[in-house]
Amino acid sequence: MGDYKFDLQNYLKELEYLVNIDSGSRNPRGISKVADFFIKKYLDIGYSVKTHEINEEIGPCLEIENCSSERYDILLLGHMDTVFEIGTAKERPFTIIDNRAYGPGVIDMKSGLLSMYYALKEIYEKELGKNLSIKIILNSDEEIGSRGSLGIISRAAVKSNVVFVLEPARANGALVLQRKGLGAYDIKFHGIAAHAGVEPQKGASAITEMGRWIVELNILNNYKAGTTVNVGIASGGTARNVVAEEAKIQVDLRFKEIAEMNGIDKAIEDLISNPIIKGVKVDVNKLGMRPPMNPMDTTMKIWSIIKEIGHELGIELDWVATGGGSDANITASLGVPSIDGLGPIGGGAHGQSEYLEIDSIQPRLEVLKKLILSPKLSRLF
Repeated sequence: MGDYKFDLQNYLKELEYLVNIDSGSRNPRGISKVADFFIKKYLDIGYSVKTHEINEEIGPCLEIENCSSERYDILLLGHMDTVFEIGTAKERPFTIIDNRAYGPGVIDMKSGLLSMYYALKEIYEKELGKNLSIKIILNSDEEIGSRGSLGIISRAAVKSNVVFVLEPARANGALVLQRKGLGAYDIKFHGIAAHAGVEPQKGASAITEMGRWIVELNILNNYKAGTTVNVGIASGGTARNVVAEEAKIQVDLRFKEIAEMNGIDKAIEDLISNPIIKGVKVDVNKLGMRPPMNPMDTTMKIWSIIKEIGHELGIELDWVATGGGSDANITASLGVPSIDGLGPIGGGAHGQSEYLEIDSIQPRLEVLKKLILSPKLSRLF
């Protein structure tokens, strides 16, 4: 105890092991291997671990804590799943080129998971933060909306003073204090098939109704308010001489305020109730929703503490708002101050060029460790 020293080479060796595990959201076996790694790690530093089996399609969710408490000083969040298919790790295994590490999930967010552990390990080894109550949630379905782990995250968040999310810092090093809300819709149009040349009047075109919806949904874009409605996929019909019986679209929604989402839902209800093609019925499946993450007064006070820590360490820190979502959307919407992007710096997430800036690992660890231990943070609550 007390003589702990960060070992970057060991960190990279363990990161290589994690990145070379395929752990896509629909790969419970791979996610279980990642979970097993962290279960052992946290048990070794005296934390207790509870495993939640969500369902057969996704991997386990881990609930980890240093003590049992009715209220937690800090909740740390991370996800073990990636967006990549089985076989990706074999095609693009962990690689280091110059000062960057590459591989599927290297920045989103296996390095963040590892940094979280290393910060807490150092705190444990140096016998610091003995009076802090800390909870950690590592879930396995963040990339598909965290629907299975939503309850676990929410119950932990409302019992916590603050939430730190180890998603990666932006490519320019910025943290994230604001994220748009997200919505997703699958919309199916059911018409009546007919021969387009012989008796088209007996048909009801699902494609024509779909086309009207695409135009109307596009009108709902309000860039000034931060609301975007995107029809990303559209398909339908069977042949050029057949009035289309079926059609479907997939829609992505981003918004800064819940009122904007409610307005979109109302517009969709109006479209359902007032079709322009008689005989077409429309089914709307709202796949899920992440509320917006907007900073509150306490969030900005915590940000001031982070800025001071950065100054002490000689690191210039900034923050950004982004359109992408994370589990911080969930916790912030519950009124819990949430800071996101506390992981290492990197970019190219979800793509073949995903990378981690190796030189950012230890400095970002120092920021996280000092933030967890900050007396100013504890005095806010």
